[in-house]
Amino acid sequence: MNERMIQITQGDMEKLRRLIEARRNTRTLDQDNLAMLAQELERAEIVPPANISMDAVTMHSRVLVRDLNSGIESSYTPVFPQDADIAQGKISILAPIATALLGYREGDEIEWPTPGGRRRLKIIKVLYQPEAAGDEPEHSVALYRQSRELDELTNPQEKRAYGRELPGEALMSTSAEGEMT
Repeated sequence: MNERMIQITQGDMEKLRRLIEARRNTRTLDQDNLAMLAQELERAEIVPPANISMDAVTMHSRVLVRDLNSGIESSYTPVFPQDADIAQGKISILAPIATALLGYREGDEIEWPTPGGRRRLKIIKVLYQPEAAGDEPEHSVALYRQSRELDELTNPQEKRAYGRELPGEALMSTSAEGEMT
């Protein structure tokens, strides 16, 4: 695997640790892959979802990669085992390629062992990331960033246009003539 520090969101880390614990004591064929995932998680920096880089591979991110051995480009989405569907490019996080992608960023090159020898991929682009798209409830980097942008607005009318009020504005009302009361 790779040795560089990777970043993983707190939510992904919690879910992945539960997955490892749930499968660790069962008789499954993926014990080696569980160990590989656990090893990757050990060297990960845990970050709040709002702080994850928009070009980092998180769970459910769609990633365009180039195989550096063959030059072929493919799109993959690391998912939990029950959501895997190779026809849609959704690969289980317990598959070595998904484990290898997790936490890396656009431009990074990764390498991992396969039965046919070592494979090398370059992450070309993160096509979709749930945190950046605002698709992670209560942990959305998009909502966080929008909130920060709105907080920087100083014009009360601009904030109202975005559905936000300034502190204390809820206590005020506007008369029919447009005067504050």
